[in-house]
Amino acid sequence: MQEVEAVFLEKQFLGRDPNRISIRLVIVLFCFAAYYISERREQNADLFLVVGFGVLLASVIMMFLLHFKTTVYNKSIILDGLWTTKMVKIDLNSIVKVERSNYSTYFINNPVYNLHQKGTIRFYASGKDAVKLTDRDGLVYIIGTQRAVELEQSINSEMRK
Repeated sequence: MQEVEAVFLEKQFLGRDPNRISIRLVIVLFCFAAYYISERREQNADLFLVVGFGVLLASVIMMFLLHFKTTVYNKSIILDGLWTTKMVKIDLNSIVKVERSNYSTYFINNPVYNLHQKGTIRFYASGKDAVKLTDRDGLVYIIGTQRAVELEQSINSEMRK
């Protein structure tokens, strides 16, 4: 049996969103500054130091934590998430419309996987771009991506096969 090669593959990691990295670094800098200027170091300052290093360590770990993987092959899109999430398979034969758009108008968005809300299903880790897919039943899939042009092209090429 011959294995089919993926037309598109993208891995999105939980901790690599620049906005979230900036927020975590501001918290770390605040904790280190509070430790440095604290007058009574023996009581409260050690707590600031521990929290600062804890946030810094959590931030580094999150940079390598896979949120979800998007794969396009064999006339389908496979979205595979973290350990406890179910794999989502979208059949491209049922898709009637593919369009590239912004994910959201908000500046900061929370990472989501398989979020059902108001007739849409959302997948997002970071970035501003997304690909919207509409199926025959009117259900809209919004897939956030760092490489929207490539994803849209690979979906369209798979649909033409």
